[in-house]
Amino acid sequence: MKSASLLATTATSLALSAGAALAQDCPIKVGVLHSLSGTMAISETTLKDTMLMLVDAQNAKGGVLGCELEAVVVDPASDWPLFAEKARELLTVHEVDVMFGNWTSVSRKSVLPVIEELNGLLFYPVQYEGEESSKNVFYTGAAPNQQAIPAVDYFLEELGVEKFALLGTDYVYPRTTNNILESYLQDKGIAAEDIFVNYTPFGHSDWATIVSDVVALGADGKQVGVISTINGDANIGFYKELAAANVSADDIPVVAFSVGEEELSGLDTSNLVGHLAAWNYFMSAESPANAEFIAAWHAFIGDEARVTNDPMEAHYIGFNMWVNAVTAAGTTDVDAVREAMWGQEYPNLTGGMAVMGTNHHLSKPVLIGEIRADGQFDIISSTEPVPGDAWTDFLPESAVLESDWKDLGCGMYNTETATCVQLTSNY
Repeated sequence: MKSASLLATTATSLALSAGAALAQDCPIKVGVLHSLSGTMAISETTLKDTMLMLVDAQNAKGGVLGCELEAVVVDPASDWPLFAEKARELLTVHEVDVMFGNWTSVSRKSVLPVIEELNGLLFYPVQYEGEESSKNVFYTGAAPNQQAIPAVDYFLEELGVEKFALLGTDYVYPRTTNNILESYLQDKGIAAEDIFVNYTPFGHSDWATIVSDVVALGADGKQVGVISTINGDANIGFYKELAAANVSADDIPVVAFSVGEEELSGLDTSNLVGHLAAWNYFMSAESPANAEFIAAWHAFIGDEARVTNDPMEAHYIGFNMWVNAVTAAGTTDVDAVREAMWGQEYPNLTGGMAVMGTNHHLSKPVLIGEIRADGQFDIISSTEPVPGDAWTDFLPESAVLESDWKDLGCGMYNTETATCVQLTSNY
């Protein structure tokens, strides 16, 4: 009787699974929204390739819900308004079930009103400034408390930095991040006059004056450190000018938030040894999962010289969590998948476990890496996974806000007034 009961239960489960698969339109379409041309192609093209690899690997496992996955790739060409148009195209013309994409926050902000209007689903894989929690976005990159704040702490506590140059590309991510850091640094006792802030446009190439200004900060003998939120190919000119000015990491250490293995692969890194980057993953991390990931990447791309980097890991985690959420929900329906995402766990590539919070942010370890002559990083500091905080504690207007889509149904809940502010793309 027990055997008969078990067989009946199994048959029922199979029938339900078959019903779910029959109800699901095939193929399941995965939108890939990354710049393949323009100033951000240096960083984003690899993420497109990563998504193709992940889709290919999942299809080799049988797809999802009995359906093959189909990657639909578009090129927003580093043109921020075009990101919105391409997102709308993916959702309305190609009818994708999910999107993975964006790098810059200005491109994500461009996409937000479209996916909120059309109830799309976006997995965003890059470190960002926080101050956002949309029900239509899962943020698999670092929030400030998982990258920027720990990097500043490292400068203060380990390197004895007394003066800070906050250098960024002129858009929302660097400006918001630096607002947070200015407030944080002053809370830590750094005088306002000892904080130099400068913004440059995308693709900026003339760094001589700015580097000279940074060097001048240390004329009084105080230790200067650079916090870099420079994005895209402007980094090439910045690091070349540092080398031309004979500025070493011993003189003025730089910690970058948007420079990883991919960006360094196009540079002569011999003069950059000792400068730093803060991420949640480095290719040099020693773990069986990372070794397997790197081998799979080299096999897929056909080039063992191609590197891996942090946003690739974020796509790897986000994609696999999405697959598991779709499987658990039995559908690609956005609302059902979103609820199935809360609490999803998936091994990261550094040996820990990533967990998706109800604020749509991942828990991530914080790693500080030191640039080596071969363009890789020595990991010199690491933490246990830190839950991502959508709203920083270091801006008064944000410190009272909380995000919880499961129990509060709100991404911007004011704990003082006990009210939920309606989220829009303009907050």
